[in-house]
Amino acid sequence: MENEKDRFGETMRLVERAKEDIYFAERDRELLEKLRGQLRRIDNDGTAPRCPKCPGKLESYAFDEFVLDRCHECGGIWLDQGELEAIVKRISRGPLGAWLEVLTANPEPSSLAHRRGLDEASNR
Repeated sequence: MENEKDRFGETMRLVERAKEDIYFAERDRELLEKLRGQLRRIDNDGTAPRCPKCPGKLESYAFDEFVLDRCHECGGIWLDQGELEAIVKRISRGPLGAWLEVLTANPEPSSLAHRRGLDEASNR
């Protein structure tokens, strides 16, 4: 009798783990679809570079201000130096991180000139 309780408890733990795995797999699927929706294809004007791995041609895609090159033949994705780290950093930050990035970004020169004009006008 006690052996049956142990088997039932083990079965329930396995069912719970399976439900958890299904939940997180669905969340991962949703995240991947969201990220795929952010990809925009860039036309190469017929001068597509060759894949470093195979003889396939690379297609360029824009993703969150980054340019990714994807091989049509082998499916490899090629990045410039430092882009992978920058992409991971940008994706993993939360809304607060995005807000702080906007606040700490260097303003454009035209907005600096506009701001100086406002400062001079307020000092008069």
